[in-house]
Amino acid sequence: MEKSDQTEQEGEDKMENEKIETQKKEFTYRGKTLEELKTLDVREFAKYLPARSRRTVLRNYNEIEKFVNKAKIKMKKSKPIKTHQRDILVVPQMVGMKIGIYTGNAFALTEIIPEMLGHVLGEFAFTRSKVKHGTAGIGATKGSKSQSKH
Repeated sequence: MEKSDQTEQEGEDKMENEKIETQKKEFTYRGKTLEELKTLDVREFAKYLPARSRRTVLRNYNEIEKFVNKAKIKMKKSKPIKTHQRDILVVPQMVGMKIGIYTGNAFALTEIIPEMLGHVLGEFAFTRSKVKHGTAGIGATKGSKSQSKH
């Protein structure tokens, strides 16, 4: 009986150790933590981006900075942040914001998380929805051809 009690105790200890080890890993982007990235300017953050994204940021940094500033003002007033600008790159200052991105007919509310850094807002708001097929209409099948159309 003593051996079984010991093995149970060891099993519980191992499970506790595994729980401790599986804590959420701190987010890093190209070796920088989120706090370090938030201190960077938009153009300084561009140095850590891949070539295409870096080129986009360096050409449009004014637009991105203007959007971030407007978003911060709206957050202070506790108003929703909505935008039609689907081509804006996600920068560290946006992390934690809830942004309504226009899909063509509605605003898709999206919370910006650290994994979205370097991606474009439009990637997170789909413009095309999945087709939901209904039943076939009158005349669409041979059995329903003879039915009246009114």
